[in-house]
Amino acid sequence: MAVSRHASALFWAHGVAATSGDDIAAAAGISTRTVWRYFRSKESCVEPLLAASAYRFMTALRRWPLSSSFEDFLTAELPDSPPTSQDLLDDIASMRIISLVRDEPALRASWLMVCGQAEQAFAPIIARRLDLPADDFRVCLSAATVTAAVRVVNEEISIGAVAGARTYTIDDVITQLGRAIRISSNEPICDPRARRPLL
Repeated sequence: MAVSRHASALFWAHGVAATSGDDIAAAAGISTRTVWRYFRSKESCVEPLLAASAYRFMTALRRWPLSSSFEDFLTAELPDSPPTSQDLLDDIASMRIISLVRDEPALRASWLMVCGQAEQAFAPIIARRLDLPADDFRVCLSAATVTAAVRVVNEEISIGAVAGARTYTIDDVITQLGRAIRISSNEPICDPRARRPLL
């Protein structure tokens, strides 16, 4: 994660084009050879940082009870599970990187790699809410469209907060995520699931 944090800071401070693998290695205190051993490109160095934020979100959703809507769950969950100070710093760094991806194709490719991994993590969460197997077509389709919707919200909020100096409350973020997920899938993922009648 240290390499990822250094790469993110360098990309933000100096730009992607002006940052080399040698620069990242020097900042992290490792050899350039070590950087290339673990990362396929300089842009891919940010993937662990981006993934950490995404997986914290997925970890929270695994606690989402069937009896609760998406919005109600996050409204209760986020204040009860506040991020650590390091999580906050990582989230800020992630938002800075995400705000760059529309103008940096190679950086966007790394961001999409992380989103692809998030899609796989989303599938069992959706399957549970729909009471379907994780490999069911409707689950796979919903995982793909919902992940894309969350990605777009992440990009819009990151660009708005970083480039536009906009302020978003937790309620703003929850509302935008809920609206995007509901629009992106015909399945009732965000709604409480009715209990099965006892036989």
